[in-house]
Amino acid sequence: MAVTDPATREAERTRIRDAYLKPLDERPQSTARGLHHTALISSDVERTVRFYQDVLGFPLTELIENRDYPGSSHFFFDIGNGNLVAFFDFPGLDVGPYAEVLGGLHHMAISVAPDRWQQLVERLTEAGVPHEVHSEVSVYFRDPDGARIELISDPLGEMYGQHVL
Repeated sequence: MAVTDPATREAERTRIRDAYLKPLDERPQSTARGLHHTALISSDVERTVRFYQDVLGFPLTELIENRDYPGSSHFFFDIGNGNLVAFFDFPGLDVGPYAEVLGGLHHMAISVAPDRWQQLVERLTEAGVPHEVHSEVSVYFRDPDGARIELISDPLGEMYGQHVL
């Protein structure tokens, strides 16, 4: 959709909402149980571990060889609620720098408790990680490989006080 006129874009959102968004009491239950993990690319395993575990407080839960690429690592961090964020490294493979591309990752939003959110913003500052706070509940920053991460203090299923689940 190449249209940039805001009124036209809002009309399109309204059309899609009307066609597909069912009221909560009419929505079928999801066929999924939740996000098991999302996998990103790491150019340096130890640097990624130090960032996600030491700065963000997400414990490393496993570090194994990637079954699809011998010599590559597949490692996981606990982001709470039974969910994981995972990484692959691809030694010897020039994957290039992080890039936002159509069909790729724009950002990953991770819910944290409001008291922990403020502590994490302070940790980002102390670690010298550039970040931007929005709406007093979201902080955006880039991980060591450039992936955009959001920490949001809204509960799971809410976005800026609105229920989205």
